Amino acid sequence: MKKKIVIAITGASGAIYAQSLIEKLEQSEHVELLSVVMSEVAKQVWETEIGTKPNFTSKQYQSDNFYAPFASGSSVQDSMIILPCTMGTMAKIAGGIADNLITRAADVFLKEKKQLIIVPRETPFNLIHVRNMEQLILAGAQIIPASPSFYANPKSIDDLVSHFTDRILDQLSIPTKAYRWGSEK
Repeated sequence: MKKKIVIAITGASGAIYAQSLIEKLEQSEHVELLSVVMSEVAKQVWETEIGTKPNFTSKQYQSDNFYAPFASGSSVQDSMIILPCTMGTMAKIAGGIADNLITRAADVFLKEKKQLIIVPRETPFNLIHVRNMEQLILAGAQIIPASPSFYANPKSIDDLVSHFTDRILDQLSIPTKAYRWGSEK
């Protein structure tokens, strides 16, 4: 079954993760529909970190568009990934504040018991961050910190990013050719 996925990008550092995941999903034969929403700050961070304006083939929505299909519980999307996720966005979701399309959609995915993956990109965490993560896990979200692994012997930043985004694809049940622990390279 092909997936219908929403990618939300907030203003945290880590646009390269979102770029990698979107590229993989746009090329995947296992994805039927990919929708992207970016906060205004995310667009600025993207240009700073990537060096270009965001350019996707997927359907894009403005962060103030509450008429986007995935702002409603009747939507057909299967999964939502917030990558990277600011601590402010995570706090709003944990507190039930739905004041933009990203937080509203996250609220919808939680209430409808659909897959919500949140990728916080902050360090160190303080107690408020940890408690917000706990609240979200208890509500049904998956928290996947942007913590790349090194056991695949990455040769570049792109290798690290790719392996991390492959882990997200694993959570979406989308096949990858990722290196697996204990397998031959």
